[in-house]
Amino acid sequence: MSPSTLTRLTRSQITHLSALLATTFHEDAMTRWMIPDERLRAELLPNFFRVFVELSASYDAVLTTPDGDAVLLFLPPGAEPDDTALDAAFAEALGEHADALGTIARLQAEAHPHGPPHYYVSFGAVRPGRQQGGLMTELLGEVIARADAESAPVYAEASSPGGEAACRRLGFERLGEDITLPSNGPALRPMWRNPR
Repeated sequence: MSPSTLTRLTRSQITHLSALLATTFHEDAMTRWMIPDERLRAELLPNFFRVFVELSASYDAVLTTPDGDAVLLFLPPGAEPDDTALDAAFAEALGEHADALGTIARLQAEAHPHGPPHYYVSFGAVRPGRQQGGLMTELLGEVIARADAESAPVYAEASSPGGEAACRRLGFERLGEDITLPSNGPALRPMWRNPR
């Protein structure tokens, strides 16, 4: 199964991929820090991820497997999202938890490399039960192939050992210090891959 880029996503595709990301990240340390209450997290995450799906879709930057069991969101070099519109969308999706997201976003922005134009991988998810089967490596490999063809680097932030392992298999290396959230919160590991 080769990955495909989704363009002009239908409403049902957006809903499906947002739900897949929400399910996969429900127990992730970052989302648990952002929304500690388990029930509320399950309620809010689909709309939170919908914002990211729609953002990547606006740049034709949503990759998925044909069966929809894996998805990768990214932004191409030169992408300039409307921060004001995103802040409003996240405030609507998260309510009082938007402040926690703001803290994460601020720390990410401080650590984000300002070097050459690069691809930025934001989120990837594989349906539980299909994980560790190479699907994420396949999707990430597609982004890397595009980046290499354009002589562009790729940047990502791993929030789990599995995410970091997928990056390392494809030639990413650690970039700088971990992004650690306040109050002994979890950490994101910045990863960078130069073109080959």
